[in-house]
Amino acid sequence: MRLNPGLLLLSVVTLITACGGEDAIESVRSQPNSFAGTKNPVDDFSSGSTGDSGNTNGLSTNEVRITLEVPGSLAPDGEPTRRNLRLVQPDAISVYQTNRNLQNLGSEPYTTRKDSNGFTIISFQNGQPQGPDVIIEATYGNATLRALAADADRDIKINPFSEYLVRNTLPRYTPGEYQGILDCVEAENSSLCLNKYVWPALADQVHDFEIDIPTGASVASALDVLSRRADFTSYVASMADYAILDDQSSGKISASSADYNSVFMGIELGQTFLEDSFTGSGQWGIRLGREEQTGTGSAPAYRYPGLTLASFDIFNVKVTSLTSQIPYDRKTLIHKKGNDFYARGEDTWALNTHSTSPGAATLVDDARLLAGRALYQSITDRNSARTIGWTRNPYFLDAYTGGAGSANTGPDRTLTGYFTAGKAITLKSESGKLKRKDELESHYLSALELNLLRQEGFDADVLNGRDYNTVYLTTRFSESATPMQVEAGSGSWQIRAGSGNNSITQAQTFTTLSRDSSGAASADTTGARSDSWIITPRTALLSSGNKNIGRLNLDVNNPAGASGEPDLGVGASVPDGSLLAFNLADAASASGVMGDGLLIAVEQRSLAAPGTGKYRVQGFVLGIKDSFNRLIHLNNGALELSGNTASLASDTLEVLHSVNDESVSAPESGQLAANLAYTDAGSGRISFSAGDLLLKGFVTADQSQFFLVFRNVADGEEQLGLLIATRLP
Repeated sequence: MRLNPGLLLLSVVTLITACGGEDAIESVRSQPNSFAGTKNPVDDFSSGSTGDSGNTNGLSTNEVRITLEVPGSLAPDGEPTRRNLRLVQPDAISVYQTNRNLQNLGSEPYTTRKDSNGFTIISFQNGQPQGPDVIIEATYGNATLRALAADADRDIKINPFSEYLVRNTLPRYTPGEYQGILDCVEAENSSLCLNKYVWPALADQVHDFEIDIPTGASVASALDVLSRRADFTSYVASMADYAILDDQSSGKISASSADYNSVFMGIELGQTFLEDSFTGSGQWGIRLGREEQTGTGSAPAYRYPGLTLASFDIFNVKVTSLTSQIPYDRKTLIHKKGNDFYARGEDTWALNTHSTSPGAATLVDDARLLAGRALYQSITDRNSARTIGWTRNPYFLDAYTGGAGSANTGPDRTLTGYFTAGKAITLKSESGKLKRKDELESHYLSALELNLLRQEGFDADVLNGRDYNTVYLTTRFSESATPMQVEAGSGSWQIRAGSGNNSITQAQTFTTLSRDSSGAASADTTGARSDSWIITPRTALLSSGNKNIGRLNLDVNNPAGASGEPDLGVGASVPDGSLLAFNLADAASASGVMGDGLLIAVEQRSLAAPGTGKYRVQGFVLGIKDSFNRLIHLNNGALELSGNTASLASDTLEVLHSVNDESVSAPESGQLAANLAYTDAGSGRISFSAGDLLLKGFVTADQSQFFLVFRNVADGEEQLGLLIATRLP
C-alpha cells in the first residue's frame, strides 16, 4: 500500500507540532479534503500559496484531479490561466507504468470519474504513486502531454512544464540509478530512504515557475522555451541528482528544533513596466532583510527575519524540515535608454516578505542541507489604488550547516546562496478575490542568506577582546551625477569593551564601481576606511518578553536601541561570537556613505590557511560597461585547493541588460573557470588571483568557510561581487 506522497513534504510543520511519530501521520492522512481550492489561479491571487493553486475539493484519499493546460495556439478559445496557457478538458487520459526510456509498460490500476465542473478525477486503487514510474498522459487534438502521477499537489497539472520534467529526468539515469530509485520508493521497512519524497516535491514545484509560454507556441516550441531558461533547467537537473542521493549519507540535526536569525541580501536585475515614461527599461534592485512591526500602540509586536530547522524520524527516515520568513526592504534603479536614471525606494516599494513553504530536506554528512525550496507569493499595498502581487520561482537549496550541533542545539550557522526569479503583477479586486492583471515587472535575483543560531540570553560582551576579518559589498542608487555605485572591500576589526557598547577599530580597503549620468563605467581601487564604530545588542520583543537573541546594532557613536534605526545596519552573531553578519542600510559614517548591502566578520586565528580541500562556491557578481548591465550568479560552483594554487569552476546564471535595445535577457547559462594563484597573508586572510581576476577575503579558523570579494575586468566590463565558499564532504 502506498503512502500519501505529499504527507511529509507539505505537512511537516504540522507533524512537528502535533503528537509526533506514526500517530501524527495517520491523523493527517485520515482528514477529509473538505477545503475548497481555486480552479484558476489567475482569478484568486493569494499570499499564502506558491502560485500553483490547487483544487482538492471533494477528493478522497487516493484521488487526484487533472488540470490540462496547453499553449494558446492549441486552444484559442480556452480559458486563460497563468504563464499564458489555456485551460481545456482533455480528449483522452491514460495512466501507465513506465521505465527510464519512457516506454508504456502497461496500465496502472485506476478508475476515473468526472466532478461537477467536468474535471477528470483519477482514483488509484493502490494509492497515489510516489515515484517516477507512473505517468498520466493527456491528449487534446493532436497534442499529447504527460505528467508524473506523484505530484504532491493532487490537483495534477499536465502542461509543457510537466512534459519537460518527464522528458528530461528519467532518461538521464543509468539502469542502476533508476532501479535504486524504484527500490527506495517501494520499500516499506527500515530501509526506507528520503529519495521517495523528492518526486512529489519536484513534480509539484515545476508548476511554481512563472515562465510565459508564447501564444503561438506548439508543444515542441514551448519545450524549447523552457530548455532555454537556464534557471529552470538547472533546478530540474539539481533535483534529479538529489533523487539519487545515497540514503546512508542522510542525517538530521541533533536538536529537535533550532531557530536562526537571518541576514539576507539579494541583488536583482530585471525589466520594469510600472511607469509609462520608462516602460521596458532595465532595472537594478537590492533587497535587505529587516524586522517588521506587526503591532502598534499598547501591543507592539515584531516579526524578525528567521529560519527554523527541525528534525525527527518518520518510518525510520531521518528528516530535517525547514521553513523561513524574511521581511525585506527594496530599492531599485531604473536605467533608461539614453542614460536616464530613476531611483525608487520606500515611497514606491512597501515592506515585502521572502518566505519559504515548509518542506523536508536532507542533511548530508552533517555538513550540507539539500532541498527543493518553494517560495510563497506575497501582496503589497493591499486595499490601495495599486495592489501588487509578487511571484517567486523555486530554487535548489545547497546550504552549509557547520556541523550537526550538540544534543541540545542545532548547527550554529546555515549559509547558502541561490537564484530565483519572479514578477510583480497588478491585482484587482473582483467578487472578493484578487485577480491578476498587467505585469509590472520581471526580475531575476541572486541571494546570499546567512542564518545564525539564536540564543536567548546572548551576551554581546563575548565579542570583546577579539579581532575579526571582514568583507562587505554595498550599492548606492541615486539620481545624482553618479547614479550607480557598487562598493566592496575587505579588512579587519578590533573589538574592545567600550562605555555601554563594544568599540570597533577598523582598517578596510575597497573598490568602487561607478556609472555616471552619461552612462560611462569606471573603477576606483584605492578606497580606504579607518572609522571607529560601535556594536550593541538589539533586544527582540518575543511572546516570552524582551530577549537578547544574538541580534545586533552597528552604529557610529550612539546606540540605536531595540527599535531605532542604526547608523549603519542591523545584524546578528552566532552564540560564541565567531561569526557576525550585518545588513547595511543607508550606512554612512565619517569616511562617507557606504550604502546598502551585506557585511560579514569572522574571528581571526593565527593558523595557516588550508592547502587542500574542495569547496562549494555561491554568490553574485555585478557587471557594468558602456550600454550594458550584467548580473552573474555563481551556481553551486567548486573551488579546489592544491598547495599554493587553486582551481575555480562554476556554472553561472547570467542576466544581461542592453540599455540601447531596452531589453533584459532571461537567465542564460555560462561558465566561470580559472586556475588561480593562492596566497596566505596570515591571520586567516587569503587571496586567489589570475590576471585581472582577484578573489580576496578570509577563511574561518576551522578551514571550512571562505568569504571573498570578487573583482574582475572581462572584455571591458567592470565586475565586483561577493562570494561564499563552504567545504564539501
